[in-house]
Amino acid sequence: MGSSTDTKPFIARQIVLASSSPRRRELVASLDLSLPVLILSTDADEGTPADWAPSHIVEQLALRKARAAVSMLGETQSDGSVIIGADTIVVLDGEVMGKPQHTAEAAAMLGRLQGRQHEVYSGVACISPDGSRELVAHRRTLVTMKPLDRGRIDRYVASGEPMDKAGSYAIQGLGATLVDRIDGCYFNVVGLPLSLLSDMLSSFGVDVI
Repeated sequence: MGSSTDTKPFIARQIVLASSSPRRRELVASLDLSLPVLILSTDADEGTPADWAPSHIVEQLALRKARAAVSMLGETQSDGSVIIGADTIVVLDGEVMGKPQHTAEAAAMLGRLQGRQHEVYSGVACISPDGSRELVAHRRTLVTMKPLDRGRIDRYVASGEPMDKAGSYAIQGLGATLVDRIDGCYFNVVGLPLSLLSDMLSSFGVDVI
């Protein structure tokens, strides 16, 4: 986890989630925080060098998303805001698998994942708008898919669920039936590791429990 430099006492008054993901919104809502939560969909650049490690990719993209939200906040909204950015990727044999562009690609991804273990990385960034406090960290979860025949893959793709998901599956939806087991944080695979996030929010004076 990164370090922060305090210039003055920080009093959190609002959580800003820099994400358009309904799944992340639901997870933040599940924490039942006493602070209001503002949702901002950012348009941060998601390009990364080919030689970046998966952990570095998700941490830097999470930080970019959080920083992109700063410029969208007015002066009155900025004061006391804790901005959360997050990014999740699926990695198989060292290759990052993004969101499928079409159904054939989704089926091909699932065909590669079936019967095998892959990695899911999620990066989380928590920052203050003035840049004086920035915490960045990640979690890694191992996911093993069941052996799947082509018919089952095609039926899942036809459901439409894989089309906006990294790796072409959603573990919180029908995709749960394709997974044999996981080793690590379940919520990390959904897209926001809640245990990690709660620790990071504590550093901003926001205690979940």
